[in-house]
Amino acid sequence: MTSPHLKAVIFDIGGVVCRSPLLAIAAYEREHGLPNNYINCAITTRGSHGAWQKFERGEIPLFPFYTQFGRELSDTAVNNPAYAAYCKRRGLVCPELPTAALHIDGRELFGRMMRESGEFDARIVEAIRRIRGEYHAFPHFTTVAAAERAFLGWRNGATPPRLRALFDDFCDSSTLGMRKPEPGIYLLACERNGIKPSEAVFLDDLGMNLKAAQALGMETIHVAIGGSLEALKKLEAKLGIDLTGGVEGPASRL
Repeated sequence: MTSPHLKAVIFDIGGVVCRSPLLAIAAYEREHGLPNNYINCAITTRGSHGAWQKFERGEIPLFPFYTQFGRELSDTAVNNPAYAAYCKRRGLVCPELPTAALHIDGRELFGRMMRESGEFDARIVEAIRRIRGEYHAFPHFTTVAAAERAFLGWRNGATPPRLRALFDDFCDSSTLGMRKPEPGIYLLACERNGIKPSEAVFLDDLGMNLKAAQALGMETIHVAIGGSLEALKKLEAKLGIDLTGGVEGPASRL
């Protein structure tokens, strides 16, 4: 059933338009013998004041971020209890946790995350082009300082012109000083484009970001890793336009 009240589609970048940096995190955990999702728990347990959160809002420069990011991820005194609580909430048996000797290199991990997300999903990109004929399309995006481009895989900068050109508007959290799932960035994105939250559908790969959008009245679609085709089928049903016909799905470089 279509949703005729919709006027805009909002896309997350990493994990929706581009490959998910979570793939790099999962690979890092496997290589270093860390429990699955340990690093994500370490990031989220810091609330809004962790290195990752401050970096997304543009509050901390790149190199100090590397240092703080690595220090926080290596802090087993904070992260082990957080992971044990995560396992309890999920009904999982808590595995053996890292010792105090754990050292996570913030620069190495972040570089791997950025290089992993340097490819975009061809299906999503073609869908955006088709959507722009009838709807506004704009992203929530996080950019970073223009440094270490080769290491981070930024051949054309952190936000390549080709990426920005896909959208009617581009909401950069490090410029705006807000990040998902903070309500302000959703509301500002809507205000900038002259719509109400109830007139937008939001695509993201993280449940907490989708829940925040839902609380404001947005329709939402979860995009699982490798699940862009399924997500676009749901978006097709809401918009009433063909987004997937004749589209191949390999990733390509930005």
